[in-house]
Amino acid sequence: MEIPMGTQGCFSKSLLLSASILVLWMLQGSQAALYIQKIPEQPQKNQDLLLSVQGVPDTFQDFNWYLGEETYGGTRLFTYIPGIQRPQRDGSAMGQRDIVGFPNGSMLLRRAQPTDSGTYQVAITINSEWTMKAKTEVQVAGWRPQRSQNWALLMMLLVPPLSPVSGDNNIYEVMPSPVLLVSPISDTRSINPARPLPTPPHLQAGPENHQYQQDLLNPDPAPYCQLVPTS
Repeated sequence: MEIPMGTQGCFSKSLLLSASILVLWMLQGSQAALYIQKIPEQPQKNQDLLLSVQGVPDTFQDFNWYLGEETYGGTRLFTYIPGIQRPQRDGSAMGQRDIVGFPNGSMLLRRAQPTDSGTYQVAITINSEWTMKAKTEVQVAGWRPQRSQNWALLMMLLVPPLSPVSGDNNIYEVMPSPVLLVSPISDTRSINPARPLPTPPHLQAGPENHQYQQDLLNPDPAPYCQLVPTS
């Protein structure tokens, strides 16, 4: 019994479609099964953090870890290739971090810091057409001084403390004021307190000198201003 040519073509297309659906279903199921477990769940500063990958298949080509929302060369932490003498190859995002990769796809971050917080992603290459991915959010706890605390501390260091006055609840700041001694304008010579002031010359007796002495003894009040109260 021969199968018509048209029937063979339809059967082949149906078989190919079924195989594609089965592969897609297996791929989605594998991606859903792959996840990352954080140990501990909330790491502290200077504490080791293990990102354990669960659901890794028995055989795979390599896996890559990334730090960031995107996966490319600039965010790659390291690549792990099983079966070679030095399987781990650090990436450009590794920096000064101390990270160790394991053959099962997991990674260990030693002495985690608050700056290590972010999105961690792992991509496991099964073959040239199949890559499994998973990601998790990491928040490393650590004390960071707030801006207001820094400002208050700076003000305490810059502003000197005020000295309270005895017997008063108020606080005053005592500041010395400069004192400037000014000599009379009419006498610009330096005054020596050790030298006695010169005595006025002796006035000889005479009509003019006698009148001068009388003016000194009995001054005329007319040239002086009189204080008159104002309304």
